[in-house]
Amino acid sequence: MSCSSCGTTSGGKPGGCKSNGGCSTGGCNRLNVHDWLANLPFSDPESSCRIVEISFNQGSRKDFYRNNSLQYYEKGELVVVEGLSGFDIGSVSLTGELVRLQLKKKGVKEDHHDIKKILRRPTDSDIAKWEENKAREKDVLIRSRAIARQLKVDLKMAEVEIQADGRKATFFYIADDRVDFRELIKVYAGEFRVKVEMKQIGARQEAGKVGGIGSCGRELCCSTWLTEFKSVNTNAARYQNLSINQTKLSGQCGRLKCCLNYELDTYLDALQFFPENADFLEVAKGRAFLIKKDIFRNLMWYTMPESTKHYPLSIEGVLKIQKQNKEGIKPEVLETVEVISGKPKEVEPEFVDVVGQISLRTLERNTQKRKARERGQQQKRSPQQSQNQQNPNQQNQSQQNRNQQRPQRPPQPPRKKP
Repeated sequence: MSCSSCGTTSGGKPGGCKSNGGCSTGGCNRLNVHDWLANLPFSDPESSCRIVEISFNQGSRKDFYRNNSLQYYEKGELVVVEGLSGFDIGSVSLTGELVRLQLKKKGVKEDHHDIKKILRRPTDSDIAKWEENKAREKDVLIRSRAIARQLKVDLKMAEVEIQADGRKATFFYIADDRVDFRELIKVYAGEFRVKVEMKQIGARQEAGKVGGIGSCGRELCCSTWLTEFKSVNTNAARYQNLSINQTKLSGQCGRLKCCLNYELDTYLDALQFFPENADFLEVAKGRAFLIKKDIFRNLMWYTMPESTKHYPLSIEGVLKIQKQNKEGIKPEVLETVEVISGKPKEVEPEFVDVVGQISLRTLERNTQKRKARERGQQQKRSPQQSQNQQNPNQQNQSQQNRNQQRPQRPPQPPRKKP
């Protein structure tokens, strides 16, 4: 998890601690390892591990480098390391004795001569050039996909990583079969003017580089801590009594979820106590077929072909019936076990008889009041309408009286022309 400074601000944008990927908690990167030996003193500091684990591209790629100087680098600090005909910049992800455990885990010897060196701390010009080349990666990825489509190369470009000095670019691609990309490398080198390196990755590695949220609500395991991808098949789902539904069992990579293997060993250990060859049992009514094994309650569920009822049997009961079947004895009935559910029972609401509590007189009174109210409104409107009908006659008569009382002007003689 990230630190508390990485909360969201107004507008839903991440606040961030402004450390540009060098968070001291290590929560801003992927595939982090907590150094729980960092604050413990050592009796012999000179015998401490000189190998440092460096992460690139926000933790999507990690590598080991040798620290030949006497300087001490803290976790999250940017350093300049040796690159292909140049230099590269990464952040320190792990130091101290835990690096030896990582070396042993990945089968790398501490005194191996192929381990590259840490050169120095970066200067302002180094960081400016590194940020400039990192800003080019998105445009280079889009252009590289377009070139691959033009050349009709059957591959999918997943990610591009450019070295800090801009002399080398690594293209991570996905392909089902082997691809002849010799012509593609020539076009990439001429287009981007860098030394091109092609690396093939799988669908699970691509999901780890892209990242996301799984169906469990947490970040993807492949983008947070899982580095080794083991094969997963549908037998893991069958052992755990999961329905074979590809949409639910598949992850964001399109393959079966890696978490199907997490609890598989526990289920296999529990299934050792269940009887073998117990797919069906012979009883007097017919043959009972096994439909489910409940390892949490040590029960085996059977059903009869003529009914849809399920019969839970204990392991001891199944062994007893198997022994009787070997002797040619068919029991009359299946000795079922009472299954007690831990969920609280829902209380059904009781029926309440409300007949006689509501009288019709109250409804009649309401209708009478409403009708009386409507009559009163109609009576108020009727005198106003009659008054409006009389008003036009009175207005015409008053207008005639005014015309009669107005004095008439005498006629004027015609004007003479000059």
